[in-house]
Amino acid sequence: MSNEISVEQKRSFAEQCRRLVDAPIFNQVIIALISVNALAVGLETSTWVMARFSDMLHGVNQLILLAFMVEAAIKIVAQGNRPWRYFANGWNCFDFSIIVLSLIPAAGPLATLARLVRVLRVLRLVSAFPELRLLVDTLLRSLPSMFHISLLMGIIFYIYGVAGYFLFHEIDPTHWRTLPIALLSLFRIVTFEDWTDIMYTAMDAMPYAWIYFISFVVMGAFVMINLFIGVVLNNLEEAKLRRLDELAMPPSQTEILRELRATQDSLARLQKRLGEATQDKGTES
Repeated sequence: MSNEISVEQKRSFAEQCRRLVDAPIFNQVIIALISVNALAVGLETSTWVMARFSDMLHGVNQLILLAFMVEAAIKIVAQGNRPWRYFANGWNCFDFSIIVLSLIPAAGPLATLARLVRVLRVLRLVSAFPELRLLVDTLLRSLPSMFHISLLMGIIFYIYGVAGYFLFHEIDPTHWRTLPIALLSLFRIVTFEDWTDIMYTAMDAMPYAWIYFISFVVMGAFVMINLFIGVVLNNLEEAKLRRLDELAMPPSQTEILRELRATQDSLARLQKRLGEATQDKGTES
């Protein structure tokens, strides 16, 4: 009997933790703590603040770390008899790794690493906002397509770099004296950073040099960058559709059993109260 009561208490506690995690206020509190952590990390860059409030900032950092640990513990307990399901979510793994790295002592040879980990805790804002998670998932899904676009762009850079070296290395040795320098100049051109100065220098000796530069700008800047944008937007639309499909999916067997168990618990409590009320009336009569 006591064993059954203990199991029921654990199940009830897990259900309470699950409700707490699903409550909007829970996520809002975590967002507020991450924001406070970001502010504290920024204040640590000020020597004036550190000279006067270093102990207070250290205490705030420890309290926030403790809060994050409690958050992770609540989410693990909320999984009930299957706590490993907490790590089935990639964002939970990310949050947990940040917490583990935050336990690195902020003194000794690892002090710099510990400070960097505090900065990384600000990244938890990404996992706290569903919209930001959607964008990160989109970027990750876009990486394979981006790799092929980057490969094509590298081929174009190489062709134009070699051609630029042979055409302009005697005219403008500052920007074309070697192939690596030529590639760096092409990168400057594709970012539109004073690229016309390079073009006009080449045009002083070769009037038709503008064909080389204009064609590269069209290929390297307009076409390739738009390809990157197109890939991201396409994957973003697909990610939104997948999210809508997930929201529209029928409840799983686990969710149905969870709701059924909660209903049974509510009915048991109601029956117990009715029995107590009937017993009290019998006593009064």
